[in-house]
Amino acid sequence: MYESDITCFLKDLRAERPHLEQAQRDGRALWWDKPQDIDTAQRNRESRIAQRSYVYSQTS
Repeated sequence: MYESDITCFLKDLRAERPHLEQAQRDGRALWWDKPQDIDTAQRNRESRIAQRSYVYSQTS
């Protein structure tokens, strides 16, 4: 079965560094997967200002 160079590289990388995937998940959890505070989320929704349909228009 054919495997591309990229697939071979990724398999080798995972074999050499088994902790890499967990480090990626930890980094994602640190920066992206944050628990949401319900009160803050509601306050953010309520404080939004409605935009015009075309925001670059100079007329009001």
